[in-house]
Amino acid sequence: MRSKLIAAAVACASLAACSGWKSGQANSAQGNISKDNRPPATAKASAVTNGAMTNGMVMLAVPLPKDRALQVMKVRHDGMEAIGDANKALHRALGSSDIPTVRANAAKIAQLSQQASTWFPAGTGPDVGKTRAKPDIWQNSEDFAAKLRAFQTAARALQLAAGGNDVGAMNARFAALGGACKACHDKYRAEESR
Repeated sequence: MRSKLIAAAVACASLAACSGWKSGQANSAQGNISKDNRPPATAKASAVTNGAMTNGMVMLAVPLPKDRALQVMKVRHDGMEAIGDANKALHRALGSSDIPTVRANAAKIAQLSQQASTWFPAGTGPDVGKTRAKPDIWQNSEDFAAKLRAFQTAARALQLAAGGNDVGAMNARFAALGGACKACHDKYRAEESR
């Protein structure tokens, strides 16, 4: 027990030394949520992880306890399902030039892409529960973070294009979004088990 406390203290000191936590930042997940105006899924993930931000992703010094990890994994799964559903709706809407539906789903994906930064803390991999997230995510965290940022950038670009009336630009941004998704999925998402 004593060695765990020492390890936790060292981890906190290390984070503080490298500016992982900013001076005056609340350490209470509940406190962070009470002043949080983000969508509930993001706030919930923040409450579960309560970690430091690294390259736009929540990174923890130690893995989450299993019950909390499973909560994050559920938020992640639901978020990815929502992105997939919005992506399918976008594809159909672009095919029929249903601009209001394109706009709504582009906005939804852009919002969820930002929330995704909280969905992959340490201790939420396949060794904890059922997930398609490969262990490589945590072994290659810098590359994974870069791919996540590329997805977020592509999602914002699609949302901006959807704000106009140029269907060609929307299709081009939708294709770029698909490329960003594929780049990450090819490397970091396991095949679906049957």
